[in-house]
Amino acid sequence: MNVKSILDAKGRAVATIAPGATLADAAHLLASKRIGAIVVTGPGDTVAGILSERDIVRSLSERGAAVLDRTVGETMTRKVVTCSEAETLDRLMEIMTEGKFRHLPVTENGRLVGIMSIGDVVKWRLAEIESEHAALKEYVMNA
Repeated sequence: MNVKSILDAKGRAVATIAPGATLADAAHLLASKRIGAIVVTGPGDTVAGILSERDIVRSLSERGAAVLDRTVGETMTRKVVTCSEAETLDRLMEIMTEGKFRHLPVTENGRLVGIMSIGDVVKWRLAEIESEHAALKEYVMNA
């Protein structure tokens, strides 16, 4: 299974925020949408960065509550690893494990077109395993 087929099924909506928004705005958006990361976008739906709950907590720990008035652009991760719609679930698992992150923006031709979370990867991988199990069970029963 590849990213395109998963996005076609789950949807392509991505929570985004501008680099000039405050960390307080970002925290509110993360909490209201019950998500763990938000993509920071630049002109033309390009990925300028990503901001996770962990980024906010780390910044609060280092600088105190006043950090909530700082901009997302000052705290976001700028070197964002992305994937394409052609990537497989196995490849996403490798990328996320190697990079030790749980959210992977999906881009095509430099534009943001979706996002994959570790929850998405687990959900769809389990569905693949269940499908394979059912096929094997049917094969054995009919042999």
